[in-house]
Amino acid sequence: MAINQVQMQPGLSLVEFMQRYGSQSQCEQALATARWPNGFVCPACRSNLHTRFERDDRGYWQCRRCRHQTTVTAGTIFASSKLALTTWFLAMHLLTQAKNNVSALELRRQLGVNWRTAWRIKHKLMQVMLERESRRQLSGRVEIDDAYLGGERTAEPGKAGRGSPNKVPFVIAVSTLDQDKPHQVVLHCTSFTTENIRDWANASLCGDTETVSDGLLAFRALREEVASHHVIITGSGRAAAQHPEFRWVNTLLGNLKTAINGTYHGFKFAKYAPREVVEYLSDTRP
Repeated sequence: MAINQVQMQPGLSLVEFMQRYGSQSQCEQALATARWPNGFVCPACRSNLHTRFERDDRGYWQCRRCRHQTTVTAGTIFASSKLALTTWFLAMHLLTQAKNNVSALELRRQLGVNWRTAWRIKHKLMQVMLERESRRQLSGRVEIDDAYLGGERTAEPGKAGRGSPNKVPFVIAVSTLDQDKPHQVVLHCTSFTTENIRDWANASLCGDTETVSDGLLAFRALREEVASHHVIITGSGRAAAQHPEFRWVNTLLGNLKTAINGTYHGFKFAKYAPREVVEYLSDTRP
């Protein structure tokens, strides 16, 4: 069996992670470098002239020009947190290096915090990832498909199937390289209306994109938004899922559902599906 290069890509081992980010000072330095790659810049007046001092075991930057004081965590999700940066960094490592999603219960065990704290850490990090992923745009050849998360039957009366209120609709799109390899992925929770698909295309697809989709009527909106739109009527069943034109989008879709089903006993799909989807993206990014 050939080795799957995507699955076998090197990651950051726990040993390497602890060597780089095992102390509070290492985490502070990494955060400072990420915030100010070319050196400190005052968030108030944009001056780079500054002094540094310690107060209550915290490092502060003070602008020489306007005297504004700030910390490396100010304006971030770490601001006002009583948790050490080492705990936050370890949480980020666990969420992004696992091949499946990581539940709050597992995060609690690994971080040594209570469940409610682990849940808040996880959802704050996922919200940040969601906001960053919302700015991603695909180009080149892009495979597109519609799918659903959830669908659990309850005792409440309601419509089953695609129209079920227990299902969350979303669009998945995968751009491929010339070698027919997956490059980038976009997943977006949205209903399948022409207007919503048009808005999604404007935000997530470049104008020179060549899209391939099935015959969903709402995908007709792509004709006016991208360079070309090729429709393939796949039908239904196993043969449709194995169509060669949708190889990578179907592979990633199957992996997404497996990751969610293999991690959670259940969660509120309607409320948290966008965050859970973006967590899967962090685990599959090349």
